[in-house]
Amino acid sequence: MSAALTTCGTSLERDPPTAPTTAERQRQPTDIILDCFLVTEDRHRGAFASSGDRERALLVLKQVPVLDDGSLEGITDFQGSTETKQDSPVIFEASVDLVQIPQAEALLHADCSGKAVTCEISKYFLQARQEATFEKAHWFISNMQVSRGGPSVSMVMKTLRDAEVGAVRHPTLNLPLSAQGTVKTQVEFQVTSETQTLNHLLGSSVSLHCSFSMAPGLDLTGVEWRLQHKGSGQLVYSWKTGQGQAKRKGATLEPEELLRAGNASLTLPNLTLKDEGNYICQISTSLYQAQQIMPLNILAPPKIQLHLANKDPLPSLVCSIAGYYPLDVGVTWIREELGGIPAQVSGASFSSLRQSTMGTYSISSTVMADPGPTGATYTCQVAHVSLEEPLTTSMRVLPNPEQRGTLGVIFASIIFLSALLLFLGLHRQQASSSRSTRPMRHSG
Repeated sequence: MSAALTTCGTSLERDPPTAPTTAERQRQPTDIILDCFLVTEDRHRGAFASSGDRERALLVLKQVPVLDDGSLEGITDFQGSTETKQDSPVIFEASVDLVQIPQAEALLHADCSGKAVTCEISKYFLQARQEATFEKAHWFISNMQVSRGGPSVSMVMKTLRDAEVGAVRHPTLNLPLSAQGTVKTQVEFQVTSETQTLNHLLGSSVSLHCSFSMAPGLDLTGVEWRLQHKGSGQLVYSWKTGQGQAKRKGATLEPEELLRAGNASLTLPNLTLKDEGNYICQISTSLYQAQQIMPLNILAPPKIQLHLANKDPLPSLVCSIAGYYPLDVGVTWIREELGGIPAQVSGASFSSLRQSTMGTYSISSTVMADPGPTGATYTCQVAHVSLEEPLTTSMRVLPNPEQRGTLGVIFASIIFLSALLLFLGLHRQQASSSRSTRPMRHSG
């Protein structure tokens, strides 16, 4: 659930004459309410919990500045809840006054866009020496992901100390509740990525987005980009105390943007298949640490050729598919006679799979072609994840002239024999008729 449920109905009910431009739109403080799950057991950080160790929760991001597109009029502020039952959800009320939430619109309008927000909250543990200075505070980290390629946001929240004396405490967390029945927190650090999955062509360049915002008083101490693929990990780029080091050739990060705008995006030129995998952007401050994970898929589109392998006794057609990645590829053969209906051909055979030094794949598909009496067109159709539409290549196969000559002789012989048999039959029938009409002689 989010406040976007209200904005959907509002935006559909009225039709503004002209949509305001981005420059004309103003930011309006808005409460964003998200359905979440609270992890109730310790687990490995970064993995989502199973359904057995989590409970329902609400996350209320208070007064987030959101660009007004004309659909915020129907949104009301969160009023809180006085329920403290055992099965009532935990409500985290989070102030965002100290940080920026650049993906606020995506979180707010996810419902209107046909998307969903996955939200999970868990306890966040500081190092022992850091936690000793904050004995009365508790920390939580919330991870939010917008479906269908939307952004991902991780926020570290610290509980506030302004609870009233004798305040009601939450039955599970044993934390004091506000008069509205919420656990009051303050967001002090957030890390964001714009998209969850990236698909890029072999040889192209990619910019892996990662940004952060931190409360005043915190210092940026380090940025690390790591690559994990097929069980192994490696450092791609690191930045510490003003110095950057690229472990992957050509990897760049803009220090000025990092310090000025919290932009820790990484650029990788000339992508190879070794660049494929899960990229982890980890931002470290003097107190907190958070990360984002972005899968990068490398694609290489296939190149296809069709040629005639042999002519006797029946022609063979070979469709060569080369230079594609990843592995899965679909090959379909279609046969069509002149004026006929295209029909899919079965019985195609495939060569063994070949892999180049670059890591791309190649394979060949062969069919026995039946030209028929007047010829037929064969089409090789190849589908691959790197293609928006399947590739096709065609060839027309004609009957062998020698076969046509042989068939002509056989056909002429059949006609001759048929005519001969017909002639003999008629001759025999006439002879029989003449004998039956001849007059009989009588003796005496």
